[in-house]
Amino acid sequence: MQVLLTVLFPGDHRRSIASLAGRAALLLFLIVWSWPYFTVRLVDLGQDPGVMHLVHLVFHEAGHTITAMLTDNRTLIVFMGSGNQVLVPLIITLAFYFKNHDAFAAAVGLWWTGHSTLDVAPYIQDARMLNLQLLSGGTGKEVEGHDWEYLLEHWHVINRDIIIAAHVATVARCIMFLAFGWALGSIIYDAYMRNAPLGLDAAD
Repeated sequence: MQVLLTVLFPGDHRRSIASLAGRAALLLFLIVWSWPYFTVRLVDLGQDPGVMHLVHLVFHEAGHTITAMLTDNRTLIVFMGSGNQVLVPLIITLAFYFKNHDAFAAAVGLWWTGHSTLDVAPYIQDARMLNLQLLSGGTGKEVEGHDWEYLLEHWHVINRDIIIAAHVATVARCIMFLAFGWALGSIIYDAYMRNAPLGLDAAD
């Protein structure tokens, strides 16, 4: 048990009541705000992705640009749009965990990773329909530049776009759900540590 607690909740922070209350409020907000993402259809999410899509889009486009400066491999350049928008929050998650030893912040980063992954799913599902509006203007039917049309055709699995998208969405939602559980556990753990006698850890 002690090893598990150490892995899940690194550090022995004695947070103030205000800090714990703030974290609890943030977690409650994220749960309530995110709940529709657990039930929305991917086709509807693609048409109305929400405000976080604008955040994901910044890192998506940066992924294309940065990769293009490092290689001329078209497949990698195209993939790293979606890849980078998931990789950035994952790196932030790992930084909070390993550098800051802050399980709650890492859990929020993990939630962001899951949300960003879910944001990719409608794009995958649209590989054959080509109905989504692209940043370059117009839909995939009207202009070139649909990442997942190119990728799934390149990998010879474009006929499985809907199935792949559904799996990606399931994984994304599981990540978000696990992030909520981890964040809640960290708040409970930190509350216990705040009241634990000095010199004792939570496993004693």
